[in-house]
Amino acid sequence: MIETVVIVVHLMVAIGLVGLVLIQQGKGAETGASFGSGASGTVFGSQGSATFLSRLTAILATVFFVTSLGLAYYASHHSDEIRDAGLPEPALQTAPVAPAASEDVPVLEEELTPQAPAADDVPAAE
Repeated sequence: MIETVVIVVHLMVAIGLVGLVLIQQGKGAETGASFGSGASGTVFGSQGSATFLSRLTAILATVFFVTSLGLAYYASHHSDEIRDAGLPEPALQTAPVAPAASEDVPVLEEELTPQAPAADDVPAAE
């Protein structure tokens, strides 16, 4: 039950964090505000939105980090419980071994008997 809640919170924070990062403007965008682009008339003021979004991003990043550690701890603790419970190891399944493919290939009888090289194939001794 707790694990499900933490996973849901983790996913919501991850989605929110991605959204906040995409909404924020880069450092180069502040240059346009000095030329009268109207940034001082925003809801949070000329500098307030950047500070608010930066703080909210930091908070969400911290929550994401904590939930990640919590899920990692839960996963390792849960695997120890399963190992300590004495559950049998899953049985290994083996596939039947097929015969070698060379037995299925037809071979000409000429290839089985060794032949001496022809006189034309032997290089002349100098």
